[in-house]
Amino acid sequence: MIRFDDKGLVPVVVQDELTGLVRMVAYANALAVEMTRKTGRATFFSRSRGELWEKGATSGNAIAVSRVLVDCDEDCLVYLATASGPSCHTGETSCFFRDLDGAEAAADPLIGRLEATLRARKGASAHKSYTRSLYEQGPAAIGEKIREEAGELAEAIVSETNERVASEAADVLFHLLVGLGARDVPFRDVLAVLASRLGTSGLAEKAARTKKSDEGH
Repeated sequence: MIRFDDKGLVPVVVQDELTGLVRMVAYANALAVEMTRKTGRATFFSRSRGELWEKGATSGNAIAVSRVLVDCDEDCLVYLATASGPSCHTGETSCFFRDLDGAEAAADPLIGRLEATLRARKGASAHKSYTRSLYEQGPAAIGEKIREEAGELAEAIVSETNERVASEAADVLFHLLVGLGARDVPFRDVLAVLASRLGTSGLAEKAARTKKSDEGH
């Protein structure tokens, strides 16, 4: 059940289903919602043109919708989606790239902002950036650092406080992101793998990976 307003419209928030990034906000009528659910492509209603419009139909920056959520009052929707290209007409990834004072502001969740910071550190001089020094040492050194940090986390889980566990886990995640960055693998790809495993038995998934590995020999 959707409670449309007196003009037959409902606001729609488009959110990246993996990262949580809010991509854009638009309006939809009943037909737009129906088309979105039927085709899996984000469809809205243009208040200025008085017609349906499908995101990306002309720009190519399409949005594939996996689920449509409704809020507790049934008067607002969320399209959980995967976007191809930027979602804002300005060319920005998200429409929310400024704060109320007009200054540029990252709309990405924390992991996305951290990834952006690590990318920027690649251009910093080694003596000013620990991250840059890791990149300069190469994948082998980064891998060794990840093993070191993972060992410290394992020890903390066994015998240290929850605060220490959280701290050591943060160190592991940081160095993991550095390693992914060294290989140009976005964290979103990791989330996509995890999402693909939802609803799959861990034992069955591991067995499938083992079989695939054996077949490759």
